[in-house]
Amino acid sequence: MKTVTISPKYQIIIPKSIRVPLNLQPGQKIQVILHQNRIELIPIKPAEQARGFLKGIDTTIAREVDRL
Repeated sequence: MKTVTISPKYQIIIPKSIRVPLNLQPGQKIQVILHQNRIELIPIKPAEQARGFLKGIDTTIAREVDRL
């Protein structure tokens, strides 16, 4: 578990051991969520990185007749 300190400007430094595996870059946007008295930081990835993430998904589902 890593510990960080909040600066007088309410800034934190994300430790390198966290930044590198997540490939976080300077200027990258991060979503901040308050969830049950904890802070969650979620990296926002560009839309281009989402291309192909559903490759191989099974699209053969039963559909209602009026939704074909």
